[in-house]
Amino acid sequence: MLKIGVMVSGGGTNLQAIMDKIASGELPGCEIVTVVSSKANAYALERAKRNNIPTAVISKKDFETIDQYDEALLRHMKSYGVELVVLAGFLSLLGEKFVSAYKNAIINVHPSLIPAFCGKGFYGLIPHIKALEYGVKVTGATVHFVEPEYDSGPIIFQKAVEVKDDDTPESLQKRVMEQAEWVLLPEAIRLISQGKIKVEGRKVRILD
Repeated sequence: MLKIGVMVSGGGTNLQAIMDKIASGELPGCEIVTVVSSKANAYALERAKRNNIPTAVISKKDFETIDQYDEALLRHMKSYGVELVVLAGFLSLLGEKFVSAYKNAIINVHPSLIPAFCGKGFYGLIPHIKALEYGVKVTGATVHFVEPEYDSGPIIFQKAVEVKDDDTPESLQKRVMEQAEWVLLPEAIRLISQGKIKVEGRKVRILD
């Protein structure tokens, strides 16, 4: 059984997508053992509680240093035996200590085709606003391994989503979630749980 710790900051729609896939049997051998939020008022915590998943609020601002924050996160994840950390709309930057402890075992979903519209400050609606301002014809989502810099780790999956002439940031965000994020993130978890993903430098190979 792959023990998963999910980290959230907001509504938890990607968390819900993972829980739904586990419930439907599409993620066999996977279990979410804890959900950690950076904010006490994140609706994602309610989603977790409805599914009887233990939750915790661990906020970077409550610690004097990034190392102390990392240590608190590590203690929590290790106490639940977490093997894979999934960032599902998680907005805080993780420190080197946490990232190195879970080397190639932290994945994130980002609402653009990295390296476009990504990095520090690109979260929530902002990547979609920037995509519309730039006039791109396609955007999408990327699932990648996490390194200490924002949106910089090896890419596991990308999926393109069409940008329509009458799109608003909100309509584009919804389409990217439905067509890309909610599909790619559970699929990456499935392949990792089956040992079918291999990281070679910056490249990720998917094994048969």
